[in-house]
Amino acid sequence: MGFGNIKTKDGQKQLNDFLADRSYIEGYVPSQADVVVFEALSGAPPADLFHALRWFKHMSSYKKPEMQSWPGVKQPLGNYGPKGGAAAAAADSDDDDDDDDIDLFGSDDEADAAAEKLKEERLAAYAAKKSKKPALIAKSMIILDVKPWDDETDMKEVEKSVRSIVTDGLVWGTSKLVPLAYGIKKLQISCVVEDDKVGTDFLEESITAFEDFVQSVDVAAFNKI
Repeated sequence: MGFGNIKTKDGQKQLNDFLADRSYIEGYVPSQADVVVFEALSGAPPADLFHALRWFKHMSSYKKPEMQSWPGVKQPLGNYGPKGGAAAAAADSDDDDDDDDIDLFGSDDEADAAAEKLKEERLAAYAAKKSKKPALIAKSMIILDVKPWDDETDMKEVEKSVRSIVTDGLVWGTSKLVPLAYGIKKLQISCVVEDDKVGTDFLEESITAFEDFVQSVDVAAFNKI
């Protein structure tokens, strides 16, 4: 339908009704549509048509060169304004079809329920996967220097005594005799321990308990593995 003769009272009332919930003729910024309608008016609308008057005063605050730079392409006045006739009917028909396709009840709840179910399934799958994954066990390799009392100490008995220490998380490794001084040799022996189960204090106390053979124990090396 579009705007008719907006120089008349009826035409200006139509413009007023059209602008009741709009700031501009088209869109959310001033455009060439506003220029066409503004230039079609012979003057300010009457005070009782306050929506149209508000818009007219707003347009009047701009200078003409500035208005010419607004976006859009000028079209005939009848192309602007309220829709009518076949075009409006078609638009209404499209709107009705869109409404038919929209589920106004329960759609959000269904989406939320589906999302929550998917979240729970993923959490359950992650928990199951994590439970099957073996926990990482922190281990260390320790090399101990076991020193005898003198050169008459039986080093085979020393090693036998050390290896007799058995506990969960302790595995003895290779060993060798290393010369100290005056014919005395020390036993250098390696082991692998689980850090949460076996510490150096336990090893030192257990080995020095063989006081007939062992004078002292030193940690020669300590490496995480």
